Amino acid sequence: MAGEYVNKEFLDAMAELEQTKGIKMDVLLEALEDALISAYKKNYGSSQNVRVEINREDGDIHVYYRKEVVAEVENDKVEMSLAEAQTYDPEFEIGDMFESEVTPRSFGRIAAQTAKQVIVQRIREAERNVIYDAYAKAEGEIVRGSIVRMEGRNVIVDIGKTEAVLTPADQIPGERYVVGEPIKVYVEEVRKGNRGTYIMISRTQPGLLSRLMEQEVPEIYDGVVEIKAVVRDPGSRAKVAVVSHDEDVDAMGACVGARGMRVQNIVEELSGEKVEIVGWSDNLAQFISNAIGPAKALQVSVDEENRTARVLVADNQLSLAIGRRGQNARLAVRLTACKIDIESVSQQAVRIAQQEAADEEVAAEIVNEKTVTEEKIAEEKITEKDIIKENITEETEKDAKSTDTEE
Repeated sequence: MAGEYVNKEFLDAMAELEQTKGIKMDVLLEALEDALISAYKKNYGSSQNVRVEINREDGDIHVYYRKEVVAEVENDKVEMSLAEAQTYDPEFEIGDMFESEVTPRSFGRIAAQTAKQVIVQRIREAERNVIYDAYAKAEGEIVRGSIVRMEGRNVIVDIGKTEAVLTPADQIPGERYVVGEPIKVYVEEVRKGNRGTYIMISRTQPGLLSRLMEQEVPEIYDGVVEIKAVVRDPGSRAKVAVVSHDEDVDAMGACVGARGMRVQNIVEELSGEKVEIVGWSDNLAQFISNAIGPAKALQVSVDEENRTARVLVADNQLSLAIGRRGQNARLAVRLTACKIDIESVSQQAVRIAQQEAADEEVAAEIVNEKTVTEEKIAEEKITEKDIIKENITEETEKDAKSTDTEE
């Protein structure tokens, strides 16, 4: 039976896709052959085992039903006896596959429709893969984009090969977004979904600040200065702990830059978010002292096992150490991963006095309990003596009466 044809234009389109989309023509044709098998079974009600073959040169299509040659037939739709197979070709052996062409006359129209669907589907898959491959490498990095439109409270950002959504939770509070303006966003996560590649972008993640500092401070990019920790209250304040691996390089000075220009550029990019550079130390007490800056710590007591600390500051430094609505202390806690209690000299004096008073009260209670106990024991001893005395008296009286009776 003569084979049907996929329109030659489809073959040409497939060849073009191979050039423009990077989709291999053989991959497309194999996908089309698989799709045509399903189309054949659906349109012709066949439950046979079939194979579709497309000629790679002219698009000629052939459909073959297939049966395995077996010693004993259990399912005649997919199996053929050795004796029957050898009537077609004496060289058939058990385990061979018998094929016979069953290409329908009208299969070309179905093939063309199926080809179109397969090509469209594969183009979409290829585009999703291209987008995923391009941005999977950018996960955890900054990409430049432009604001293309607003959808409710969401900001839609064109990031090159696709668009991404900047949700309200990932927007810097108070930041204005204007259509057409450029914007830098942090690629938080890239994952494949049923409807395409999802790219989660953010302006609030600590990673954005880390990457901005890498771009602005060559010493960080080169690895001479290392960022150890970053915490943010987006749009308000951030703390960055840094350390130098070169004794000749001042980590904090490198990050701040001449006349503060480096850190100021980052502040401007983050819409005025104040960025404080903190010196990191492997000495937890020293690190905590640095973290509560700009306040000055007089003393830091640390319980490293439980990750707790008590910081003593001068009375006039207390509000600075705690910060507005507790922000400075809260950021210091997050930066050091340590629970921090901050108190002033006056508060410490009151706390110590209260503790001493409490200790004296406890001591007095102990003394009182001891006195009461001793008195109780003494009373019990007296009572015990009285009982013994009474018992002796009673026994004496009994003996006396007994003697009188005998006389």
